[in-house]
Amino acid sequence: MTRIVAGTAGGRTLTVPRSATRPTSERVREALFSRLEHRGVVEGARVLDLYAGSGALGLEAASRGAAAVTLVDSARPAVAACRRNVATLGLGQASVVSSTVRSYLAGEPTTAYDLVLVDPPYDVADADLAEVLDRLTRWLATGAVVVVERSRRSPEPTWPAGLAATDERRYGDTVLWFATAPDPEG
Repeated sequence: MTRIVAGTAGGRTLTVPRSATRPTSERVREALFSRLEHRGVVEGARVLDLYAGSGALGLEAASRGAAAVTLVDSARPAVAACRRNVATLGLGQASVVSSTVRSYLAGEPTTAYDLVLVDPPYDVADADLAEVLDRLTRWLATGAVVVVERSRRSPEPTWPAGLAATDERRYGDTVLWFATAPDPEG
């Protein structure tokens, strides 16, 4: 059972697609959002959740005070689960986009995101993830935080110009890598 950890929807259960998703554990989400909230990143943020699955990461941000959350996934069961979760939780600041991550990021940026949560399937190739991160840089606000979740067996993502690695946290088989979009003026 996957639940929202804290905030206005804390404790509420999420619908999770039956296959092809790997929801981030409550323990990892709790640690991640504790860290992000300590840094003042979540409250009022514009959040992008790529490879959303059930939407657990983005909806956790919405529950904790994010101003706007965009959930992006291309799998029909994931999109249906995200839409159901948004409606059930009553988190009106969340929207769902049915698209591949590459296609979404290839479009013209409509928002400068403050926080981006990237949780691709573990079998996404490192080169494909590097391309996604490169495309993502056009969509980031100055000072934006990007978090990439991968298997412990995966190497650190290849960060493009425009993103600077800041931290790494390990939780069992999961590793979270953090990067920021520095102010171009210093």
